Amino acid sequence: MSALDSALHQLAEAVKQLGLDDGLHDMLATPRRSMQVAVPLRRDDGTLQVLAGYRVQHNLSRGPAKGGVRFHPDTDLDEVRALAMWMTWKCALIGIPYGGAKGGVAVDPRLLSRNELERVTRRYASEIMPIIGPEKDIPAPDVGTDEQTMAWMMDTYSAHKGYTVTGVVTGKPVSVGGSEGRGGATSKGVMFSTFFALREAGVDHRGATVAVQGFGKVGGLAAQYLHDAGCTVVAVSDVKGGVYNPKGLNPAALLKHLRSGAESVVGYPGTDTITNEQLLELDVDVLVPAALEGVIHEENADRVLAKFIIEGANGPTTPDADAILEQRKAVVVPDILANSGGVAVSYFEWVQDLQAYFWSEDEVNDRLRALMESAYDGVSALSAERGVSLRTAAQMIGVGRVADAHRTRGLYP
Repeated sequence: MSALDSALHQLAEAVKQLGLDDGLHDMLATPRRSMQVAVPLRRDDGTLQVLAGYRVQHNLSRGPAKGGVRFHPDTDLDEVRALAMWMTWKCALIGIPYGGAKGGVAVDPRLLSRNELERVTRRYASEIMPIIGPEKDIPAPDVGTDEQTMAWMMDTYSAHKGYTVTGVVTGKPVSVGGSEGRGGATSKGVMFSTFFALREAGVDHRGATVAVQGFGKVGGLAAQYLHDAGCTVVAVSDVKGGVYNPKGLNPAALLKHLRSGAESVVGYPGTDTITNEQLLELDVDVLVPAALEGVIHEENADRVLAKFIIEGANGPTTPDADAILEQRKAVVVPDILANSGGVAVSYFEWVQDLQAYFWSEDEVNDRLRALMESAYDGVSALSAERGVSLRTAAQMIGVGRVADAHRTRGLYP
């Protein structure tokens, strides 16, 4: 099942639970605007390569569109449509005044030089410029992009406008209008979601065993934050494989190992090598899938033994897998809740940019925890009240708020 199939399936379940009519269902399922652009790249050797770029604005009923930009070779329009839809529900769920968007370029950034990455980024930004802006659509980092990518996008947009527009993107360096606490915000949200789920089940997070698939921007810092809080991180993995130590790993040391030039966590001293598939099936308290979509599916869900699954990635669990996990009483904290820390602090950054008044990191973290705890409590309460999974409850809240905005605003003309 593709990411778009999963997103549409989840929407249909929420629509059914909410009793929405077919017309409104069609409105909610259909992106407001989809753009596909050519992104020509002049390589360092002088050759020309034309890449495909995308930007999808799924919904604008609750405010300007918001969503990341990913550079990944498998990026296509359907994937971006699914991710934009999930962003719509995510923003509504946590109560921030945005609609959902997503964008990307079909390219492997690891195969580009820094100069080539800059040229791709600036050309992509210029191509989607007609539909982005602080009041229209605010991009942010995602898979394969980072704060430098956002700085280039902001500078390109500002150069065309003739003045500095810091609020056009979020996830920027602090030196050019970024927010304290933005860098690890998604990972902190994963940590908070883990704490809330364990607390609700009466489990002390200190000593809880954790496996993290996807030791990148989200998974790497999530592993470190959970380790620092007293959890025992026994396994992590990246695209080339994983490492396992039942006595626990030191994520900070692993991150340092990677930053020193190692290509993978595989082979780290004192660990056993495992595959990404084996990591998903470890007997641990908490599994954090923080890589790409669809890694837990119908064929492996019955071998996933974790009691709590905290979705750091977007769409890591297919609907078929959800049904299997629900049968065995696993607690799945869905992506639109568990990984919403990034968009929450992106919203804080945007607000600070518009006001030209900035907060301390402690203020940002306190606001993030309060916002996520309120959202988690609301999802948990609805789940218990209606006898549905946390995912269905989260979708019902997000979809319901967007549907209400549609009805309140009415249809033009």
